[in-house]
Amino acid sequence: MTTVNTNNTTGTATNTTTKGSATGLNADFTMFLKLLTTQMQNQDPLSPMDTSQYTQQLVQYSQVEQSMSQTSTLKDILATLGTQNLTQASSLIGRAVEVDSPVAGLSSTQAAQWSWTTPRTATSIVATITDSSGKVVDTRTVDVKGDQGTLAWDGLTTGGKEMPAGKYSLSIKALDSSGGEITNTTVHSIGVVNDVQLASGSVLVTVNGNEVDSSKLVRVGNAPATNTDTSTGSTD
Repeated sequence: MTTVNTNNTTGTATNTTTKGSATGLNADFTMFLKLLTTQMQNQDPLSPMDTSQYTQQLVQYSQVEQSMSQTSTLKDILATLGTQNLTQASSLIGRAVEVDSPVAGLSSTQAAQWSWTTPRTATSIVATITDSSGKVVDTRTVDVKGDQGTLAWDGLTTGGKEMPAGKYSLSIKALDSSGGEITNTTVHSIGVVNDVQLASGSVLVTVNGNEVDSSKLVRVGNAPATNTDTSTGSTD
């Protein structure tokens, strides 16, 4: 809360205002002299411009000068805001998060994890996992019950091949009890934040090796995400 001291006399307030106005006038006059000197140096003595041209260029130079000053001020403000956002985002380290993206990170110590939702109850899902190049690396059918669940993948395919650490995407085909496909499914990646950084004014969070913009976070939890054993079909 800003506190305003009202005990100053009228004379003091007037002096302060006058001083502020004088400072502004001095700054404007200094800028005018700078622009005038620059213009005189650049003017061709054999072909001097008339008064109206001269005045117009002074106005243009003045506008450019003001624009540069405003741009510099804006950059300073954005830099300060970025630092504040980074400081606030640091509290996410160690927290479980859900990201509005089907891309999840797989490491040697952490499985790639996702959450899924369907508009109505599903009894099974066909999970298709692709690598960062879009190549399908694994497909499996998992028995489920409900309209939401989680899925974890340790990198071991149904064919017994162990995939390297990296970024992997999940897409699902949900089926109901009659075998009909359920459309409009949603897949999000989940994991634990282990790093935050500021890049080009945006705060990026690293979730199991996968960098994502903090604006894509849709949920933050207090406990680490729980790995789900897909081989047992436990996705509730």
